[in-house]
Amino acid sequence: MGTAAVMGAGAWGTAVAKVLADAGNDVRLWARSPEVAGEVNAEHTNSRYLSSVVLPTAIRATTDPAEALDGVSTVLLGVPSQSLRANLEGWRGHIADGATLVSLAKGIELGTLMRMSQVIVAVTGVDAGQVAVVSGPNLADEIADEQPAATVVACSDSGRAVALQRALNTGYLRPYTNSDVVGTEIGGACKNVIALACGMAAGVGLGENTAAAIITRGLAEIMRLGIALGATTATLAGLAGVGDLVATCTSAHSRNRTFGQRLGRGETLAQAQLATHGHVAEGVTSCASILSLASSYDIEMPLTDAVYRVCHKGLSVDEAVVLLLGRSTKPE
Repeated sequence: MGTAAVMGAGAWGTAVAKVLADAGNDVRLWARSPEVAGEVNAEHTNSRYLSSVVLPTAIRATTDPAEALDGVSTVLLGVPSQSLRANLEGWRGHIADGATLVSLAKGIELGTLMRMSQVIVAVTGVDAGQVAVVSGPNLADEIADEQPAATVVACSDSGRAVALQRALNTGYLRPYTNSDVVGTEIGGACKNVIALACGMAAGVGLGENTAAAIITRGLAEIMRLGIALGATTATLAGLAGVGDLVATCTSAHSRNRTFGQRLGRGETLAQAQLATHGHVAEGVTSCASILSLASSYDIEMPLTDAVYRVCHKGLSVDEAVVLLLGRSTKPE
């Protein structure tokens, strides 16, 4: 690959930059904050997001998007899903013709109900085959610590998928290619909402049986929506579906699960956000757009609806649990 640009220096963007560098690529890392960019270049650390990780010297940070994107043929987009469109509108004039654009974000855009790959195509005008998605059970802290993990590289252009697979292949991260972009994105977006539900249940003191039920029924919701949109069951039963769902619902490193746990303990959204250094979990926003998308296809998603009502309609977590457990019985 040679040189890649990672646009976004949060935990996941920085972890992906490290993977690329460890795989032998030069990496330009765009950071919004001059302090973060300066620390990456001077100290080879990003203490704001990955406090204990030493970064390779092949990563060079900048706050100038034109500098980051100049002549680069692979651009990995690591900004939050709801800010992707606005950022891309400012960057598109600097993206090289024919570049592979890679979504690292997991969400459904509010208002348009577009997946991230669709947002990229809409803003840049590139062919859909130029857009890839990276998703899976990819907790940034663990990957940055070089713990063994796997990920999915989804792209309708098999050549681009294989090129990106090679660029991300290290001794600790194994990428698998997939042509099912829809399934990969739906699995990645929806699992954040189910992780919030798992966190809420843990926060009110419920145990592993409840967590297992939420994960299993959450997967059923994800599969209903994914299949309606054209995803394959194999994708949703694999790393980008079940794998990502389990990791995000069970890990203490999961921002969505941790955020949900705080809500379950009685904290408000504002209090939970303050405790997580001002970051709102992705699922808090995505639950609204996912629910709207499901409604447009007449898909029932009761767990997602319960999370939405807790986050945006004032429903208490205790009331949400009673609502879910009180649903009429039926065959699985």
